[in-house]
Amino acid sequence: MDTFSRYMAVAVGGALGAVARYFLGGTIFSRVPTPFPIATLVINITGSFILGFFLTVAAEYIPLNPHFRLAVAVGFIGAYTTFSTFEYETLRLAEEHGPSLALLNIIVSVVIGFVAVWGGMAVAHLCKGVAPSSIVEYERLKI
Repeated sequence: MDTFSRYMAVAVGGALGAVARYFLGGTIFSRVPTPFPIATLVINITGSFILGFFLTVAAEYIPLNPHFRLAVAVGFIGAYTTFSTFEYETLRLAEEHGPSLALLNIIVSVVIGFVAVWGGMAVAHLCKGVAPSSIVEYERLKI
């Protein structure tokens, strides 16, 4: 796999992930008026689930083209999830509404995001008819 084609795979996936993030974020923001960054939370949780599911399927069940793996895992999910936005919004929450709401955002995002990654892995295993694995198997899911 040559370098240029790897970058192109990431770029295409990234473009699609950015559009998905923009669409979903705007849709949620327009329907849920709250100072809490619920759109970023939903995007990070769903992105964690998708990444857990996709990498489990790609590593254990379906041999996927390396370009496709890069396009989805690095490009799409990398552009779709919003960790830097999460950090900025958490700081703004602390400044505008106090540290309690900011801390809530950190705890909920990290804990539920972790559970979502595990959930994606578990669903991928269940789709294949295999019992969900332990989190220790994460080490096998290298990109």
